[in-house]
Parts: sequence; structure tokens; C-alpha cells
Amino acid sequence: GEEVHILRHVVTEPRSLAVMAELEIEDVPQNVNFPGEEEKILAYWDEIDAFKTSLKMSKEEGRPEFTFYDGPPFATGMPHYGHILAGTIKDCVTRFAHMSGYHVERKWGWDTHGLPIEFEIDKKLGIKVRQDVLDMTVKKYNAECRSVVMKYAGDWKRVVRRLARWIDMENDYKTLDPSFMESVWWVCKQLFDKNLVYRGYKVMPYSTACSTPLSNFEAGQNYKDVSDPECVVSFPVIGAESPVSLLAWTTTPWTLPSNLALCVHPEMEYVYVEDAKSKEVYIMAKARLVCLYKKETEYKIQKSVVGADLVGLKYEPLFDYFMELKGETSFRVLSDNYVTSDSGTGIVHQAPAFGEDDMRVCLKFGVIEKGESVPCPVDDDGRFTEDVKDFFGMHVKEGDKPIIAHLKEKKRLIKSGAIKHSYPFCWRSDTPLIYKAVPSWFVKVESIKDRLLNSNSQTEWVPSFVKDKRFNNWLEGARDWAISRNRFWGTPLPIWHSEDWEEIVCIGSIEELFELSGVRITDLHKENVDHITIPSKMGKEPLKRVDEVFDCWFESGSMPYAQCHYPFENKERFEKTFPADFIAEGLDQTRGWFYTLTVISTALFDKPAFKNVIVNGLVLAADGKKMSKRLVNYPDPEIVINAHGADALRMYLINSPVVRAEELRFKEEGVKDVVRDVMLPWYNAYRFLVQQVRRLHLDEGIVLSCKMSESIASDNLMDKWIQAAGANLIKFVGAEMKAYRLYTVVPRLLRFIEDLTNWYVKMNRKRLKGGNGIKEAETSIKVLFGVLMTLVRCMAPFTPLFCELLYKNLRLLVPKEQRMDSVHFLPFPEADLALVDERMELKVRRMQSLVQTGRTARDKRGISLRTPIRSCTVMCPNKELTDDIEELKNYVLEELNVRSLTCTQEEGDMVVRSAAPDNTILGRRLGKAFREVGLAIKELTNADLMTYERDGKLEVAGHMLSGDDLKIARAFNGDTETMQAESYEDVLALFDCGLDDALRQEGAAREIISRVQQLRKKAALSVEDNVEIFFATEDATVLAVLAAHMDTIKATTRVAMLPADQKPAYLATLIESQEDINGGAITLVLTRAAMHCSPEKCAALCGGDFSMDDLQAAVAAMDVGEARKALADGTIKVAAKGKDVTLTANEHVFFTTAARLAM
Repeated sequence: GEEVHILRHVVTEPRSLAVMAELEIEDVPQNVNFPGEEEKILAYWDEIDAFKTSLKMSKEEGRPEFTFYDGPPFATGMPHYGHILAGTIKDCVTRFAHMSGYHVERKWGWDTHGLPIEFEIDKKLGIKVRQDVLDMTVKKYNAECRSVVMKYAGDWKRVVRRLARWIDMENDYKTLDPSFMESVWWVCKQLFDKNLVYRGYKVMPYSTACSTPLSNFEAGQNYKDVSDPECVVSFPVIGAESPVSLLAWTTTPWTLPSNLALCVHPEMEYVYVEDAKSKEVYIMAKARLVCLYKKETEYKIQKSVVGADLVGLKYEPLFDYFMELKGETSFRVLSDNYVTSDSGTGIVHQAPAFGEDDMRVCLKFGVIEKGESVPCPVDDDGRFTEDVKDFFGMHVKEGDKPIIAHLKEKKRLIKSGAIKHSYPFCWRSDTPLIYKAVPSWFVKVESIKDRLLNSNSQTEWVPSFVKDKRFNNWLEGARDWAISRNRFWGTPLPIWHSEDWEEIVCIGSIEELFELSGVRITDLHKENVDHITIPSKMGKEPLKRVDEVFDCWFESGSMPYAQCHYPFENKERFEKTFPADFIAEGLDQTRGWFYTLTVISTALFDKPAFKNVIVNGLVLAADGKKMSKRLVNYPDPEIVINAHGADALRMYLINSPVVRAEELRFKEEGVKDVVRDVMLPWYNAYRFLVQQVRRLHLDEGIVLSCKMSESIASDNLMDKWIQAAGANLIKFVGAEMKAYRLYTVVPRLLRFIEDLTNWYVKMNRKRLKGGNGIKEAETSIKVLFGVLMTLVRCMAPFTPLFCELLYKNLRLLVPKEQRMDSVHFLPFPEADLALVDERMELKVRRMQSLVQTGRTARDKRGISLRTPIRSCTVMCPNKELTDDIEELKNYVLEELNVRSLTCTQEEGDMVVRSAAPDNTILGRRLGKAFREVGLAIKELTNADLMTYERDGKLEVAGHMLSGDDLKIARAFNGDTETMQAESYEDVLALFDCGLDDALRQEGAAREIISRVQQLRKKAALSVEDNVEIFFATEDATVLAVLAAHMDTIKATTRVAMLPADQKPAYLATLIESQEDINGGAITLVLTRAAMHCSPEKCAALCGGDFSMDDLQAAVAAMDVGEARKALADGTIKVAAKGKDVTLTANEHVFFTTAARLAM
């Protein structure tokens, strides 16, 4: 409820160029717009061509190469937080590598082929089935695809630049480039020549919307919980003594028209059961009677058999579609161990064209023959063919209900309903997948499984569990990889074959194709190669190319080679820098890019494609759901960046669980918190340093000169501590970044920022301002500069824009020969190990813990830090800890504003201990005995627990406890009316919070000082702006405070506070505010400082047209700072109304109202 009037902002007079020329460092404004400053830095980088310049420098220096592969995204959509996260991780690591002495080329790539592109065109052109494409011609279709591949490339470039990521997007690679595609052909030929590529007819995950099979890992990318129809169907046994039917259960009724057999488990118990209601007899697994019946009274078991007894039984087919297959092998019972008793009836219907196990079992029992003659009445678009006449042209998923109705009419339906289960959807079209037998080209992954595992063992993953568990398990169960797609827009498979498949040729280059066919091409897309034939060497008809194109995952897995057109170009360089030192992507790429990279590199070279990988988790919306454009459940990334800054977003993302492969629920408030808790305190520490450098220059004429890396000799404990912490930080960050552990690095960096801003600067504020003398001020300023420069260089990979902002100004304090145009051109700082002092860091940590505990105690009592309290007593049996607190006693007294501090190991009867078991440790170790021990722990006495502390062990209920088995808490056993007791670790701290008038007065004085400082901020005054302070109050309590503590107020504000009636009329008011000080009202007025004439001494200098008012006006108009320097020799000349007057300091003129009044 303060009423504040800002009447006029101060206008600082320009300093003389002679004075300011010596000091280059620029003043720093109080208010900062981080996004705006970032835009200026980006413009500066453009001006100096920063990224290219850094690469040029590192190359000219002959640095060793650090190889980085960037997984190519599609440019058919805007970048989202997942892209931003992965990009930030990549940028942090590659910037660090550059600063660590490597040449780091960073090349952007685009995934331009495959389903994402085709699906966009299918939507645009209304294409429903494969024939639609053939009707419009592949050439026109692919031209449409080519037109949209780079649709959002401009947006990507804008966002990537705004995020401060350094990567070459001009000399990028695209998977549609002929050079890239040719290298993909070369990869395929290498695999083909190694007998690792074959054509097979297998049941594959199949997208009917995209008319193509998918690989197993693609099918696992998009599972959804859905409701599907379920039904139990009867299969009457042929030749049974009395009517009996086998019962099979399915959740895919559309596969029933293709049924060719039934399968049981050979060892499972099956029963002939009579239905009490219908009197029909069924055969089903005994363990699955619950599928049909709720009560035992609803059925009667006639006999029991095992599955093997049922093998060979023949049954009546459901439909008459494939009756030509009816004979000794089809429409009978088979057996296999894959049948389970956890769902259905224990009898599984077999449609070999639509189930992998179905295909395997039917082949084993001779129901079908190996090849492509398996009945598969579903076309490429997922519609029934003429073979299924009753449902011809119907999409299979639309056929479920009509098929169930048909079976009901034929009295073959026993039960129907719905089941909710997890089902795979196409990752691109978001439509349900089916499993369908299709001819496809495969890489023999299963045959190189051991080699894959060996390659994986040569890599390092962060976090490591992804390598050891998730990825290793995936490799253990790896299946042959389907690399072909029945699509159009992609790299065509370079395989030509004869009609009978006896002659097959795999082409590995454009030149080889020319040599064999006589046709030279420059573009390898389908429309340009499909017509090319190769003469047969076996006297057959000319060889034709297979119809398929590569899965785009094969292309991205080939990118290490294809991005540099290996082996046709850059052969020596590639082989020198392969495998990559580093890659990074999301956890979902475990079965995607990480996998395909590993398969191809192992097959080609028997080594992994990368040495180190960081795996990030998924960024979800704030509600824990997947981010969705349709639901609009997340803020637009560019809006967040423009509101809070790219560095704040970067820091929010990489200081979250997501860098440990865990999930992050994105909240914009978290980005705001980074600005408030990290960026602003850091900025204010930097601003404070600049203010003190400029103050030192203005007040003392000292031009500070610092070195880029320098340890400052000092006896001050805080100087030693912060320099030790800085050296340890460099050591830690260097080691952890080399191990790619961002999740340990960023928290440590943020802790150091906290130490610097909230502890070092705060505890040394008076000293930095010169309160302990010029020499101490100069030393502490140099220490602060050194630590800030260290922090800027350490943080540069993580917050590159903000660090550049600070560096551009801070570098002006170092000799010109040490300056670089960018902080990113500097090497990562080297730790001065002589400065590392972990013992000193421990001392300060202990002091900080006590101070934080004291602040908590004050909060509980509602006592402001500005009000002093009487005493603090620290009780702890650890003498080292109490000695450390004693050594840093003065800092505790000042930080907690406490009059006295006592440390002791003697606690008498003032401390009472209690203990609780560590449930995790003891529960695991003691098992059933844990309950008895837990009860006994509650009964332990104070003396028992003191013994445990002293000896480190104690027997409880017959079990020896030690170490961390017990968690001991301390409580105060005394008068708590004025004493606030707080326990932490093995310390009990007592704070005497009883207040008397003297303590309250001192607190009020500090409050007045604080209000004055706040008014300076509201008036936008810098430290260099001189002011005078006046007050008005009728409150006796406030007047008493002023009377008792005016010297303290003056010492802090650097000017006397005077009653408002003593304010000269010629002083311009800057800001005026009515304040409440502990219930007492006071009006504070800040005016612009001016020189004051002595009427008595100056009267003789006036006369005629030149009055005293004229002289005072002329003097008051002068800048106080300039006048101080001009009066350095004792006098100053003033011109007014054509008359020159010489004035003497402290005789004719004074710098404050108080000084004039005192004469």
C-alpha cells in the first residue's frame, strides 16, 4: 500500500572524455530484456560470422577431429520440444568439444523420403489406394513429393538459429540427393555381397493406409489402448461319435474367412464339456472354461484329454472360400507350445497369411508350402479380394461386424463382445496395423546377433541402463530386418532379377549401372530407374528391377557414409574419423536410428557407428499426455523463446529428468523460474561487478586490469573459498562432460551460480564497495571478475547467448592481446589444481547449512533478517564441524544478523534424540524380523542413541545396526518461549528470538536503509548517481530510531538524512514515497545532488546584477562528480551572467546540504 511519486528521473551529465577514455567497460542497465539481448548477440554472431570463423580457426590450428552425426529430421512439420531438447544436448556437447581443443564439424541433414512425405501427398491429392498413384504415374506423384519435402525448412532454420545452435544448415545433406542415394546403393551391395540380403515371404506388420509393410521396430512405436470385437466360434468335428465342436476365440474376426487349421497346446488339459442350456458339447481348455461360464452349474464335464490327443481331428470349415485345400492337411487340429491358457479358449484359429505363429505352425504341419501360394484374400489397401465373395471390396477392419453377423446366421457364433487391449497403430497414418504375409527384402540380422552385441559392448551410453538393458535386450531378440517398402518416394532397391529369380544382380553405383545396362542416369528415383533393364549373363530375358524402395530407416542408418558420399568421395577422411565420437537422440530411437546405425556399421565394418550416445526421455505436455497439435496442450516453442529467452529454455530442458532418459512434463512456469532463479541473479552479480569497477575508477581514479585466467592471492576466507570452488567446478565439469553426463554437470553449474550470487557477492558486498579499504576492494573485485569469467567460459556451451553478452563487456577489463571476438573462440578453462581445496568447500557448506537453518528459524518466528537476534548456539558432537563454524563465525553473525554465536560439543540434558529405521535398507536385510526391530528402535533411549553415534553400531533386538541403518533426529529439551530449536544432520542449533527495544530499533534502521535503496531502484538511479535524502515523520518511534542510528544510515547510504524542512528549494525531487516502518509512517524524499553555496561566504562575491540566487543556480546546475574532480586542487571557477567567480571547496561551496548546514 505504498504511495510513490516519481517526479523526475535523474539525467546524468556526460562525463568528460578525458576521464572516461581510460575505462572501456560499459555500464550495465538495471533492467534487462533477455530475449532482446539474445537477438542482439545473434546479430553480432552474423556480423563476425562466428560459427564459420570458429571452424576456420580450429582447422587452421590443426586440431584433432571430433566426429558428430546428426540424425536427420523430416522438414514436413515444425520443430517441437523433442527436437529442441535433442538439439540443445547436441549443441552443448559439440560446443564443449570445440572449446576442449577439437575441430568439430556439425552438418545438418534432412530426411526427405518415405511415409511422412507420401502421407502428406496422399492427403493433399485424395489418394486412397495404390492404383490411384499408378493412374497418375509415379513420375507425377514423386514430383508432388519432391515439392513438399522442404516445406518447413525455412522455419527450422529460423528456430535453430534462434536457439543459438551452431550447425551448418547451408551445406546440408538430403536423403534425396543423388550422392546420398548412391552411397545407400553401395551399402546395400556390400550387404548383398556378404550374403546378408534376401527376399522372403513373411507375415509383417502392415499399414493398409500406406499400403506397405513396416519393420517390427516401427510397429512398436505407436501402441494404443483400443476396443476391438472378440468372438468365440464353433468348429464341428467331422467323424465324431456324437456331435461335438471345437471352440476357438479371436479378436480379429476378419481373419476367420482365411482359417485353414486350429492349434492346441500338446500338454495342456482340454475337456469335452456339455452346455447346460443348449446341451451342445464343446472342446476347450479346462483352464479357460471361465471364458464361457461364470458358474460350475452352467456346464458338465464329460471327459478330459491333453492337447496331443486332439491333434489330427478334422472339422467343418467356417466358409467355403478355400475348399480346394480341403484334404489331409487343412482344416484339422495342430499343436504348438505357443498356445497359452491366459486368454481365449486354449484353441487358436490359424490363418497363416495373417499371423507369424500361424504361418510357422502351418508350414511345420504341411498345411501350406513355403512360397507365395498361401491364401491371402486381402489386397495392398487392406480390402478383401474376390476370393472372399461375401465381403469383396470391404476393408478388413470394417468387415469384423458383418463377418460376426454372418457366423451368427450360420449358427457358428457361440459368444461375441468387445475387449480393450493394446494394439499397434501405423506411426505415420495413425491407423490400425494388420499382420499380413507379403514378399519383402530382409537383412539377416539374426545371423549377426553376436557381432551386434559385441559392437554394443564398445559403446558408452548415458544413461548406461539404456545400453545394458533396453538396447542390449532388443539386440538379443533381434529379428531379420525388413528393409523394403511397397511405395514410390524413396531410394529404389538396386536389385535386378530374371523372371524366374535364378539370376539376381545388386548394383552398387551409378557407374556400375551404366556398365551393365548402357544407361547413364543422374537421378536415382524410381521413375528414372524402373525402365532400365540389364542383359542376362545366363541367356535369359533382360533383368528387371524389383518394384520396392528402401525403408527410410535404412537411409538414416546409412547416413554416416551417405552424407559424405562414401566411398566415392572423402574416403580417407571418413575412415579416419569413423565411428562418430558422439550422437544423441530420444529414447524412442533405441529401436530406430540407434539400431539401424548399429546393424549397418556392424555388417559393413564389424564396429559400432558411434562411440558415445546421450539418450533423452520424452517431453510431455503439462498434464502428462503426449504433446498434440490437435489438443493444443503445450505452448508454442517460439512464443516461449520470445517471452523468456532461448538460454532459459535450454537450461530448463537440460536441467530436468529428461537428460536421464526419463519423462518431462513441460511447464512454461519452469522456464520463467530459470529466468528468476538463475539468469537474473547471475546478471545482477555481473552488473554489481561492473558497478564496482566503475565506482573504483570514478572515486579513486583506478583503472582495473585483469587477466583472462588468474588466481588472486588473498587472505580473505571467502576469496579462497570461491576460487577453490571455481577451480573444482572446472575440474568437475571437464571430467563429467568428457563422460557426457549432462545430468551431473548442469546441477553443479547451477549450484555454483547460487554460491556466487547468493553467498560470495552478498557476504562481500561491503568489501567490494570499498568498505574495508581500497586494497581489499581491488582484490575482491579481481576475485569476482575471475570467478565470473570462469563461470562464463564454463557455461558457454549451455547458455551461449547470455555468456556472450557478459563476455563482450567483461573482456574489456583484460589486455587486448588476450581478448577474442567471442567467448566461444576461447578454450575451456583449465583448473588450477593448486586452488582446489575441498576442505575449505566443506567448511563453507557447513556454514551455509547453519545460515539456511537460521533463516528457517527466523521465518517460523516471523522475524525479519533486518532485525538482530541475541544469540545462536550450535551443539554438535563433531568437533571438526564446530571448529569450522567458529572459523567462519563472523560470516554467520553477519548473514543471520545475530549478536553472538557459541559452538559446543557439550549438550548436557538440552538434547533429546529419537531414531527411525531406514525402511529400505533394514527391510531388505532383516525380512520378517524387521517389524520386531522397528518396534525396538522406537524404545531406544537418548543414551542408547549417543552410544550408536559414538561407536557407530548398536545391537537392537538381537541384530547389529550400524552406518545408515538408523536416522537420528535431535530435539531441544528446554524452554521454547523465546528459543527456536532447529535440527539438521548431527547438529542442534538454538536461536534466541526474544526481542527488546534496542533490537527492534536496529531492525527498523535497517528497514529504512532498505526502503531508500528500493527508491533508488524505482527512480532508475545507477550507483554513480549522487542524491540527497530528506525525511518527514511525526512518529515518536521512528524519530527515536533515526536519533539512535543516524550514523549507521549515513554510512550505508553515503549521505546524511535530513528533515524535509531543511531541503533547499533548488534541489530537484527525483522520487517521493510514504513508507510504513513497523507501524510508523515516514515520508522519504530523494533529490538530485547538487553543490551548495554558503550565503555568508559568497555574499561578498555577489553584487549588482549578479545575485546570490544567480550564483546558487549556476553552482546547482553543475554536475557533482565533475565538480569534485575540478575541485581536486581546492578551487573551481564558475561563470554566471558574464562574471567569473572562483570558489573554494568547504568554504564557498559544499557537496551536501548537511555539510553546508554544519558550517
